[in-house]
Amino acid sequence: MNEDGRRPTLTYGWLFYLIFFGFGGFFPLLSVYFREELHLTGTQIGTILSIGPIVMVLAQPVWGIICDATQRSAQVLMLTLTMTGTAGLLFLGVQNYIGLLLLAVLLAVFQSAIVPLSDSMAVSYVQRAGVDYGNLRLWGAIGFASAAYIMGEISEAWGLTAIFVGFAAAMGLSALTAWKLPRERVTLRIELRSGLKELWRLPQFRWFLLATFLVFGPVHANNIYFGLLIQDVGGSIAGVGLAFLLAAGSEAPCMKLAGGWIRKKGLLFVTLVAAFISGFRWLFYATEPSVEWVFVSTLLQGLSVGLFIPAGLQYISRIAPEEVKTTAISLYAAVGTGLGNWFFTFVAGMVLDGFHIFGVYLFFGVLTWIGASVILWVMRLDERKKRAVERVV
Repeated sequence: MNEDGRRPTLTYGWLFYLIFFGFGGFFPLLSVYFREELHLTGTQIGTILSIGPIVMVLAQPVWGIICDATQRSAQVLMLTLTMTGTAGLLFLGVQNYIGLLLLAVLLAVFQSAIVPLSDSMAVSYVQRAGVDYGNLRLWGAIGFASAAYIMGEISEAWGLTAIFVGFAAAMGLSALTAWKLPRERVTLRIELRSGLKELWRLPQFRWFLLATFLVFGPVHANNIYFGLLIQDVGGSIAGVGLAFLLAAGSEAPCMKLAGGWIRKKGLLFVTLVAAFISGFRWLFYATEPSVEWVFVSTLLQGLSVGLFIPAGLQYISRIAPEEVKTTAISLYAAVGTGLGNWFFTFVAGMVLDGFHIFGVYLFFGVLTWIGASVILWVMRLDERKKRAVERVV
């Protein structure tokens, strides 16, 4: 590939790094800021931070319509990045609960377009240029991990208000980077009405969505509450950043190995292992371990999240009919990162008030293992279907 061909590839890699640097330095420490600086209750924290996932699910189709109507995906991405950074910066001037709720809604409206748009543009580019999408997206994981550590150290030295400045700066630089992207025509719209009816006839799809809700909801909610756990077992704000660095850094190697394990053991077996490991991790935190053991256990995130993401997505893609595959993937993401994220973040806030942070992780662990049991049921359904097909043949 010549120099001109490499430039868009480097630009996309840099864009993913900056976007997830912003996310990694902001969201893991936001709950700590709310508790330590604003003295909010667990229920208030859970309500504020759970509202985003639901708003994002509702707002994303609107951005899809805008992109289709304007055919200016890069400009829409620049706008949403700029406004997301601005909304994050506005948190510095708001300390009352209602104001924070409204800001969380505003932030989610604009943030909802960022990952789907950048992903769609990158996929469109790699299909045309013959580049490996995974190598581009890997920079996002690196950005998230490095930001959690860097912003943790900065916040320890200069105060937690630094996370808002860092977030706004990362979003601003991302917007400038998006200006240099090649112009790609993408769509975020899905045919939900027709696709949902067809997909709902598949029992494996219905049950696997439930498993995703139960397993992946706590994974996302952990990003909110993990910082509070670190502090409550004796860690510092800088320690929160270090723990997220170890956790996020463990994902990339496991994602690299996931393909080989999937070929040997199968998609559902890999998701089952990932679910059991994730549930074990949450239940371990419920035992009030030392901060040193919490740091060590963060490496399990690679074997849970790093395996579940590729295996779960591939399973949904495999069982969904070709004509509704995009709808199936969108529903899968909405249930795990939207509905599941909202439910577990919201309920965990109330559990935090009633039973402390260790009760939160007991709640996560029990529901995750129930999710693993649902995956076992999906495996049984798959086996039944396979036997039925063999009898017909």
